[in-house]
Amino acid sequence: MIALPPALQRLQAALHPLAAIPRGAAWNLDEVADLLPVAAAVPAAVLVGLVPRGQDVQVLLTRRTDALRHHPGQVSFPGGRIEAFDADARAAAIRETGEEIGLAPSQLAPLGWLDPLATITGFTVLPLVAVVTPDYIARPDPREVAEVFEVPLDYLMAATNLRRVDLDWRGRPRTVLEFVGRGMPGQRIWGATASILFNLRQRLESA
Repeated sequence: MIALPPALQRLQAALHPLAAIPRGAAWNLDEVADLLPVAAAVPAAVLVGLVPRGQDVQVLLTRRTDALRHHPGQVSFPGGRIEAFDADARAAAIRETGEEIGLAPSQLAPLGWLDPLATITGFTVLPLVAVVTPDYIARPDPREVAEVFEVPLDYLMAATNLRRVDLDWRGRPRTVLEFVGRGMPGQRIWGATASILFNLRQRLESA
């Protein structure tokens, strides 16, 4: 059993309850609707891992290998598509985390859900927020994960560290989120990962 620090008890109150998996449309659908593939969205789940370290909380992130088909080389949360054999999105997020970075279910304490997120690669992602035991040892699968690292939650929740960037995607203008500032760990945190963290900040601010 993982003890829940007071800061994470407050955070849990801002989430959708574990038993109430969000079923509605993605919160960012209006922003990406014209960029989505014609095919139906593929259901997926990721794990937003929070690691208590003393008085601080760290966010567990990975950098994907350059050989992957979707989002190669990008910083992401562990996760993937929800398979037919998965009991639900929670089971998928925990399974994928074990496969990608070697965390056992006993090392995770799920807290609740963020809102669904649509990606321009055709996925609808359900982020499961969970506490990760601080003595975990990451064992990344080298076929999928190039690196596992942590970033302070306080840094990622500070509005001044997040900016909007305009770019072209396949000939279409698009605005994406990107973290900047001195707290960066030498990695670029942007796109879908930054949007998931932005959703967490929104929920905390409105809780």
